[in-house]
This record gives sequence, structure tokens and C-alpha cells, in this order.
Amino acid sequence: MEMRVSDLACARGGVPVLDGVSFTLAAGQALFLRGPNGIGKTTLLRTVAGLQPALAGRVEVPPDSITYAAHADGLKATLTVRENLEFWSQIFGGPGIDAALEAFNLNDLADRHAQNLSAGQKRRLGLARMLVTGRPIWMLDEPTVSLDRDSVKLFADAVQAHLTRGGAALIATHIDLGFDAEVLDLTPFRAQPRAAADDFDEAFL
Repeated sequence: MEMRVSDLACARGGVPVLDGVSFTLAAGQALFLRGPNGIGKTTLLRTVAGLQPALAGRVEVPPDSITYAAHADGLKATLTVRENLEFWSQIFGGPGIDAALEAFNLNDLADRHAQNLSAGQKRRLGLARMLVTGRPIWMLDEPTVSLDRDSVKLFADAVQAHLTRGGAALIATHIDLGFDAEVLDLTPFRAQPRAAADDFDEAFL
């Protein structure tokens, strides 16, 4: 399992933001995306995940190997914690939910509806979805937002265990998660102004 990104250029709202981004993500490896706010970390993740088209370059990745966690937690408010995880496990054909409940300390909340969770609890549930997909490449955009210190450690431990099992993680984050990871600073890849592609429209992505 390996992801290769070569000379990738991507845009936000039709305006190029990054150009010439290249990296390789191998099994057991974590890569942190860094750079100032607005540099294009989210845009890069969305492009690599296939949620929007690239302006140029290539993303080579095995089919059905990526799971992506964005700023939104992707929860169904009227379902319980358990039902949310079971839903995603069935969608992806992944493993059972017991390990995910345990990893993110959700057992005592399993029968509570998602709409009644705190912001941090919702975030933990949203991240627990990664474990039930069964996919080897985790892509996460500022995953520790709304998490307290103990919950950040739960998340870091979950990522570390995923890497140990041969998974990989591409994470946009400014914090130290306490495990070894390569760092890719996107500042040198800031795009120079140029004409946007005529057929590019992100409104419906």
C-alpha cells in the first residue's frame, strides 16, 4: 500500500493555491501537513481524496484505500453513538464497532443520541468512524479541534496503532501528537497567480 502524489496543483474556488506538490506516503508512515492558515491544506486533502479535481499532476493510490475526516463530524443527529458507527461500518463493509468504541472512550455513550453529545464527544465519535471503515489510508483535517488533552491522546494512540498495523495517515495539524511523523511544509508550494481553469467549479463539491 503506497500513495504517490506527483507535481500536484490544486485550486480553491477556481483560484490556484498550490503548485508542484509531491510526496510519497508508505505503509506505517504518518505525514503532517503544515503551513500558515489559508495556504491550502484543506484544499490539498480534498484534492488528494478525489473530492475535487486537480489542476495538474497525479495522485496514485490503490482503489478504495482512503477514508477522509474533514472539519464536519459526519454524524446523524438522531442516531445513537452505536448506530452511527454501525451505519458507517456497513457502508464501508468494515470491521465491527467494539474496537472503535473502546479506542475513543465511547462505551458509556454508546446509547446516547449524537445530537445530545458535547462538541468534544461528537468529535471523538467522528474520528472513531475511521476505525470502522477498514481502509488503510487515513486523511484528517485538523482532527484535534474541540478535543481536550486526554482526547487528543486517545486520538494519537489510535493513529499510532493504525500505523503499527501497516496503515498510513496524512494529517493537517499544527500540534505535536507525540509520535514520529514526516512534516511537509506547504509554504514553498504556494501557487503563483494564473488564470483559473474555465471548466472548474467547486460549488457542487
